[in-house]
Amino acid sequence: MAIDGPAGAGKSTIARRLADALDFVLVDTGAMYRSVALAAMREGIAFTEGERVGALARGLVARHALSFERDQVLGVRVKLGGEDVSDAIRTPEIAQGASLVSAHPDVRAALLDLQRQAGEGGGVVLEGRDIGTVVFPEAEVKFFLTASPETRAKRRHDELVAKGQTTSFEQTLADVKQRDAQDEGRAHAPLRKADTAILVDSTSLSIDDTVKQMFEAVKKASQA
Repeated sequence: MAIDGPAGAGKSTIARRLADALDFVLVDTGAMYRSVALAAMREGIAFTEGERVGALARGLVARHALSFERDQVLGVRVKLGGEDVSDAIRTPEIAQGASLVSAHPDVRAALLDLQRQAGEGGGVVLEGRDIGTVVFPEAEVKFFLTASPETRAKRRHDELVAKGQTTSFEQTLADVKQRDAQDEGRAHAPLRKADTAILVDSTSLSIDDTVKQMFEAVKKASQA
């Protein structure tokens, strides 16, 4: 199953709930790009330096330095070189960094095999921005999960405040809009809805209602 969509659409939460309901493996591809962004920042590599970030990503994959474990609370617990970075990759700075590093073809190529390996054999929920268009265009069920920028910004702002991070709603909204522009405008694998993806707009839906709607679509597809 592929779940794509813009920042703050609720992909991680929804993917976790669906994976639990279906007893599927959960793969958070966004966490992979966030991890590369964090590693680049720590190495003093600018997010815009495509060749250097690409080499860094290839090295992380070659050394098996990225690992992901299922977590009932977080959905996926992320380790970078053995260090738990699950919280460190969830800051606004790293979110923007992930958008920038994901625009580099070398980075996407380095992580593509890792993503495809994770999805081999089926029984997997993969969430990201190009799962249904690039990573697994043959996925049995594809969703494009979205919501208005204001709704997504409110959700993201509430998450940040709950984690004790200080930021204004206005800044969060600006970050969401900037992330949208970066993701939709990049030359390589831009964010877009796959032709066969089911569009789910959660602007006026609760998490429970969204999960229910998508779960019913999965059941319907499995019976077709």
